[in-house]
Amino acid sequence: MSVSSPKLSVSPTREKIRVLVADDHVTVLEGLVAIIGRQPDMVVVAQASNGREAVELWQRHRPNVTLLDLRMPMLDGVGVIEAIRLKDDGARTLVLTTFDTDIDITKAVKAGAKGYLLKDAPREELLACIRKVHSGETCIPTSLVAKLAAGISRDALTGRELEVLSLLARGKSNKEIGAHLYISETTVKAHLRSIFSKLNVISRTEAIAVASRRGLVQL
Repeated sequence: MSVSSPKLSVSPTREKIRVLVADDHVTVLEGLVAIIGRQPDMVVVAQASNGREAVELWQRHRPNVTLLDLRMPMLDGVGVIEAIRLKDDGARTLVLTTFDTDIDITKAVKAGAKGYLLKDAPREELLACIRKVHSGETCIPTSLVAKLAAGISRDALTGRELEVLSLLARGKSNKEIGAHLYISETTVKAHLRSIFSKLNVISRTEAIAVASRRGLVQL
């Protein structure tokens, strides 16, 4: 995030955008706080290093915009968004993460995130996104909109199919998957056919690769 953003003149009577920043990486957290703190129309009111702390600080400070990482200890970003929106359905949150799979984006947006940015986004884009979210707009880069659409439109895997897929990714055979889930090999094969169809793949290897890219399994 290089290149300084243009200076903005702020009327003395205009309230600054109050921002809560949450990220479990100290260097990233301090960098974001410094960048936001230098903006004449913004002020960081709190900073959290885990999800639980983010929710607690949100309750205490009631910021205009909450900027948070997706993967944090104790409570992930989606959990934070859901917890905050239980208290205020109009709360404005913006996800800043390194994860860009359609499943991650879809989960965050469905939870109520008003914006979704990757951490390699230019500084100006981040600041513009905070301002957009604060003004009530949605901020999702064009490059991620297609993934969001794909995640929403594609047939969702069932809970059982996700279990089968997870075991498949761990290298289990059909017989081993069946034994683990207490189902027959015939049923396992039926689940695999459905999984292959939904993921639009034709082999076990391809299914694992696509599932990994979408964030459905952790390799």
